[in-house]
Amino acid sequence: MTFRIEDYIRDVPDFPKKGVVFKDISPLLGNAEAFKDVIDRLARAVRGKGITKVVSAESRGFIFGSALAYVLGAGFVMLRKPGKLPWKTEKQEFKTEYSTDAFEVHTDALKKGDIVVIVDDVLATGGTARAAIELSRRLKARVAAAMFILELEFLKGRSKLDDLGVEIVSLVKSS
Repeated sequence: MTFRIEDYIRDVPDFPKKGVVFKDISPLLGNAEAFKDVIDRLARAVRGKGITKVVSAESRGFIFGSALAYVLGAGFVMLRKPGKLPWKTEKQEFKTEYSTDAFEVHTDALKKGDIVVIVDDVLATGGTARAAIELSRRLKARVAAAMFILELEFLKGRSKLDDLGVEIVSLVKSS
């Protein structure tokens, strides 16, 4: 069964700060069939691309990325906030709609020959996705696609990724 994903995403006004409408995916995660449908759609979009690793950003991206990695039979790579990983790391700073931040990844998490898909819950300003792509490439992986459950088109995040030459897949677009 195919679900209308947008029916399972709740708007929360003024979170995390006044003027922001937060897109809460908790209802989607709480519905087993809708969650399975989302993972199946993501998997269909990259089947046949030879994906060896799924790369996801802390923390909501981990939910979708790890489930997708399982379905694809691929490894899972975590992009974490600085200071959270116990091994040698590579760091990438980026801007979000709220602040400036950074990711770190273990230096041995990706290698030349890995074909990766980036997975996150929301494509907003594009900063998080761009950082994930650049960090993956710095570790010599080939990025086959960047995938999102929801794209906030009014923030024009996709346009900030155009020059990277990566396929962008969004299951739902919101203007």
